[in-house]
Amino acid sequence: MYKLLVVDDEPKIREVIREYAEFNGYEVTEAADGMSAVGLVKLNDYDLVILDIMMPKLDGFSACKEIKKIKDVPVIMLSARGEEYDKLFGFELGIDDYVVKPFSPKELMARINVVLARRNAAPQTRSDVLKFGGLEINIAARTVSVDGERIELTPKEYDLLFYLIENRNIALSRDKLLSDIWGYDFFGDDRTIDTHIKNLRNALGPYRDYIVTLRGVGYKFEYDE
Repeated sequence: MYKLLVVDDEPKIREVIREYAEFNGYEVTEAADGMSAVGLVKLNDYDLVILDIMMPKLDGFSACKEIKKIKDVPVIMLSARGEEYDKLFGFELGIDDYVVKPFSPKELMARINVVLARRNAAPQTRSDVLKFGGLEINIAARTVSVDGERIELTPKEYDLLFYLIENRNIALSRDKLLSDIWGYDFFGDDRTIDTHIKNLRNALGPYRDYIVTLRGVGYKFEYDE
């Protein structure tokens, strides 16, 4: 049984999510603020955190940062604000989805299912370690090293890098990247991908040129043996 942590200062929102989640077979723990959520994550293991942005004591963005420092747990962000900046900032923090209030509980459950299915897809059929010159990716450990030095990536940046590498030398459109990595189009904005690509290139340093821009199309990871 998957365990969810639902964090929102509105009791009614928590109640609705709990009812639908438990009906779908999930075990649910509730928290009313970001500070409480961070404390719960320190003490317990959760398969997914549903996190509101506007909360007392510690807002959702700050709570997400702290949670990601503790455990690599998938996060779905909730917000009454649908501004593009908030969504992009959330994805840069490593969230897996962004849901705007008011939302359909059935849609939220579908998004939860997609995130968990993607996160728990077994990578054992692939080689554990991939090397491209001085760039090394350890799949099992979800780590990336540049010239022997480990670099820090958000979970979504790692997913994007690995997907590009898995499909190396193949042109990938922005729409396909959004669909295959995020599960479906969140809000159909190409800048979501462009922002993550920019961050990846900065992190890869001397190997930034492995990620090639295909003008008018998208990107590809280009590497010849």
